[in-house]
Amino acid sequence: MSPSVPLQEMIRAIRSAKTQCEERGVIQRECAAIRAQFRQSDNGSRSHNLAKLLYVHMLGYPAHFGQMECVRMIASPRYSEKRIGYLGAMMLLDEKQDASVLITNSIKNDLFHSNQYVQSLALCTLACMGSSEMCRDLAPEIERLLRASSSYVKKKAALCAVHIVRKVPDLGELFASVARSLLTEKNHGVLHGAVVLITELCGQNPEALARFRKAVPDLIQIMKSLVVSGYSPEHDVSGVSDPFLQVRILRLLRILGHNDETASDTMNDLLAQVATNTDSTKTVGNAVLYETVLTILDIRSESGLRVLAVNILGRFLLNNDRNIRYIAMTSLQKIVGTDHNAVQRHRGTIVDCLKDQDASVKRRALDLSLALVSASNVRSMMKELLTFLSTCPPDLRAQTASGIFNAAERYAPSQRWHIDTILHVLTTAGGDVRDETVPNLIQLITNASELHRYTVHKLYRALVADISQQSLVQVACWCIGEYGDLLTGPCQEMEPAQVSENDILDALETVLQSHMSSPATRGFALTATMKLSTRITDNVDRIRSIVSIYGSCIDVELQQRAVEYNALFKKYDHMRAAVLERMPVIEKTQSNGGSSGESAKDSQPVKLKPGESQPPQPPASQVCDLLDLLGDSGLNQQSGLAAPALVPGTANTAGGELLDLLGGLELEPTPAAPDAHTHTCFFCVGVEPTGCVWATAAAALPVYDKDGVTLTMSCDKQSEAGLTVTLTASNSTEADISSFMLQAAVPKSVQLHMRAPSGDVLPARGAAAVSQMVVLNNPNKVNLKMRVRISYSRNGSAFQDMIQIDSFP
Repeated sequence: MSPSVPLQEMIRAIRSAKTQCEERGVIQRECAAIRAQFRQSDNGSRSHNLAKLLYVHMLGYPAHFGQMECVRMIASPRYSEKRIGYLGAMMLLDEKQDASVLITNSIKNDLFHSNQYVQSLALCTLACMGSSEMCRDLAPEIERLLRASSSYVKKKAALCAVHIVRKVPDLGELFASVARSLLTEKNHGVLHGAVVLITELCGQNPEALARFRKAVPDLIQIMKSLVVSGYSPEHDVSGVSDPFLQVRILRLLRILGHNDETASDTMNDLLAQVATNTDSTKTVGNAVLYETVLTILDIRSESGLRVLAVNILGRFLLNNDRNIRYIAMTSLQKIVGTDHNAVQRHRGTIVDCLKDQDASVKRRALDLSLALVSASNVRSMMKELLTFLSTCPPDLRAQTASGIFNAAERYAPSQRWHIDTILHVLTTAGGDVRDETVPNLIQLITNASELHRYTVHKLYRALVADISQQSLVQVACWCIGEYGDLLTGPCQEMEPAQVSENDILDALETVLQSHMSSPATRGFALTATMKLSTRITDNVDRIRSIVSIYGSCIDVELQQRAVEYNALFKKYDHMRAAVLERMPVIEKTQSNGGSSGESAKDSQPVKLKPGESQPPQPPASQVCDLLDLLGDSGLNQQSGLAAPALVPGTANTAGGELLDLLGGLELEPTPAAPDAHTHTCFFCVGVEPTGCVWATAAAALPVYDKDGVTLTMSCDKQSEAGLTVTLTASNSTEADISSFMLQAAVPKSVQLHMRAPSGDVLPARGAAAVSQMVVLNNPNKVNLKMRVRISYSRNGSAFQDMIQIDSFP
């Protein structure tokens, strides 16, 4: 290729290259020729060579060797060279490079040039890559050009002033007075630049915000002239007069009217006029309407105007454009807490969006549908949500199930409806629910004593029909173990079906033998089988046989339970009825939403009967899960937790006998904490640790409370070097919080492991919480410190904060 080929020939040669290697060869040869010509002192094709180099830069190849050539061409008196030099500077230079300092004087000289086009080149370059130092040096010249007679120069100077204010906020006062005077201009380009400059000044300085509120009448007059003006070919876009300027003015009015009653009242009539007169059949009209809606909702507007804004968003939901439907639901999501009734009018349209093929629209529709659930529409909305759950994509099932659980707990019209709804979810998407769903449902069933027969019949039939949904199987096994004797009798609420004791044991044995059952599910089934030995009397030998089989199970937890239960059968059969009696009613101290991931609640201590005394606590070395009945022997003694009282009905004389129950087995302590499905006290399996009357909980210490978000910390010392920290977050505001995430950092000598959180959504008004467990290993026993970063999204805005925790037990 000849070094003097035109730009078009070079582009043609590059595009005709068949391989990347061939393209690189063309580029390298041309760059070598450009370098050679740059070194020539008297070169007449400088702009031609720099233009080719800029094209090479656009293709992603190195072009830094042309920076100094840009500096030389900017200083040239010829306009053609100056233009390509400024273009090269904007593309090849930035404020971090030393070469950018060399063009400061050239820009200053060109700002005083008599040709307005040369001045505009300097203004564009300064607005594109001007550093803080350049902005400070050239700000007076920019302020002077804002008062120039040429509209072409003034609109460029206004945009350059915006860049200066962003880089150096202290210089905003320099442009405040002249920015107000630009609002009297007739040229739309100057008006656009002035509105952008005022918007930036108001965002940087509260004093400027108060000053420019006096300019609201001027902005309203400009906006009215745009709305009522006739056809203007220079500014018309699809029948709307200068929509770009309208959008900018509406954004500025939104800022000026925020939390200001006087300014809001002044602009109410204008906003109503724009909302009713703008054509919504074209995209540009929808853009203006959308900005109008945002302005109405953000200022202190009249109630009728807010209803009009919600109705406009409702019309957007019927638009064929999915992008418009998406932004409509995003806006409705932000105001559903304050204008709930107005949004409720469009509930049917929002629910229909759940059937949309677009995943983003479907997810937004789900969020908004869950927010619209109330006590008056809970039955109809749950019907729609349950239908959606059966057909929704797998990535939305967990969120849908979580939202249904939360809404069902808040607005359940009856306990039976509540239980039926949760069982429906478990039957449809049992594998996608959160871990805390099982203990929460068990607590609900335990408290609904009049529904025990109905619930156990329904769960038994669900268990026989399908054992693949692990959460459903675990709840069914727990209920059969507690209320299995009620299965043999009729249930008036359900179709009559004869269930024998052998049928019940067959169902549990199927769960125990199924390859789909997890170890935790088998634990539920084994404990349920053992509990049935006191509820049914004709099949005790079969139960003993089933339990004895798992005394040699490969799963250590299951094997330990089977050995303990066999010991109950053989040596302590007279105590079996007392040990396996029904669980007491679990007192519910606060909300325990199924979707919340809320940490376990403090259980109320059970009072002893008159004449009973507190039994002695066993030594810490005698660690056995069964001995949890007598106190906190399964807990580390350094945790400082108090032992709870015994369950009523447990005789004091049984204490000494239970201490010898596992004599000779030489079981070692198991320091590892049980997971969410398997708890230390297997008689209370499936119930949250603090929901069990034998479990204890560490006191939660508040570590963060800001903007309605509260974070508490509880610690459990597992060993000399091990510490388990549970962080629990709640939300007391009126808006739901999404994308909630905790990140932790500790000194390098400390090992940190963060387990999966219980969720990422914090419902409003403290309806539920999110908990996350952090396991710390401190082998060097250094002074523990932990930094926690809290990040979340509320009403579409992202928030982030950081705290440091210095005090650990």
